[in-house]
Amino acid sequence: MIDIAGAVAVESIDEASRDQPEPAHAAAGVRGVAAHYGDPLREQRVLDTEVGLVDRSHRGIIAVPGEERAGWLHTITSQHLATLAAGEGTELLVLSPHGHIEQHALVAEDGETTWLDTEPGATEGLLTYLEKMRFFSKVEPRDATAERALLSLVGPAAPEALATLGVTGLAAPDLIPVPGPKFAAGAVPPRAGVRYDVRPLPTGGWARRGPLGVDLLVPRSAMEQVVAELRGAGVPVAGLWAYEAIRVAARQPRVGVDTDHRTIPAEVDLIGPAVHLDKGCYRGQETVARVHNMGRPPRRLVLLHLDGVTTDQPPAAGTPVTLDGRAVGFVGSAVLHHELGQVALAVLKRNVPDDAALLINETAAAIDPS
Repeated sequence: MIDIAGAVAVESIDEASRDQPEPAHAAAGVRGVAAHYGDPLREQRVLDTEVGLVDRSHRGIIAVPGEERAGWLHTITSQHLATLAAGEGTELLVLSPHGHIEQHALVAEDGETTWLDTEPGATEGLLTYLEKMRFFSKVEPRDATAERALLSLVGPAAPEALATLGVTGLAAPDLIPVPGPKFAAGAVPPRAGVRYDVRPLPTGGWARRGPLGVDLLVPRSAMEQVVAELRGAGVPVAGLWAYEAIRVAARQPRVGVDTDHRTIPAEVDLIGPAVHLDKGCYRGQETVARVHNMGRPPRRLVLLHLDGVTTDQPPAAGTPVTLDGRAVGFVGSAVLHHELGQVALAVLKRNVPDDAALLINETAAAIDPS
């Protein structure tokens, strides 16, 4: 955790000291990073309008060295990785044979190693899958969480803050639009649906431009130095509560919080960033192709506005969403946003109308139509 006066660790927050609702990530096993630094709503505004540094060193890190790593990862995940080059990043999914999401990771290639960062607590499951799929491939996946830490510069001024560390010119994410149902064969270029620009850091590790800002994977031994350089240049720190609020408002789902055991990629908008629709066979591909070609995923990800007092505890992840007394979905991440008030990501049945009068426990909820 970034050790700064005023930091309140997620693990130390209790009902007596909490002055803001504890978001879903705290209940999902996130420990050892700062929830906030004394003013969560101010920290949100900084991330929304300027730039702030967020400690996300609780995320799991897997290193995949080996000369066959790109082709190997290409064959066992949802993403087109066969041509992944040094200085490129993307996202990938591991799916069940029936196409349900099991694992999600962000990717960065530095020319010697492919780095995967994944949800806290998900490292063991992803690494176990990779090790089972090695066979005779020349790859050596390992848990590198103790070696490397992830920090994030979040906000519109993230590239300018990154220049403090001597890295400039990171390109914005290159996203190929998802084609419509019944797309023509070969319509999608033979590369990933999204490419993130990756550049080396002078301290070791790399910087990756993503949808919310710039992620920094640094050696844990250099973490204090990186933080000091950024803070010395005037970049403020922000806690995980602020990061989660920005993420929810941007409708960026977290696998394991905003998904359940039945979730498929098309339901939570992960086709675009993490699934390639014109590549060779991988586990779960049949479901992905069938649902995409039919154009009718059974559920959808929505942003809900919750009607309640802003100091109330948001609903826990997994809480049912009901309509006329019947469950029509579940809540994922619920947060207090500095402009929107209490909002939550939820997965609902596709036939739930946008103007439905929904309930979460006894709290009224409305779908954001935008």
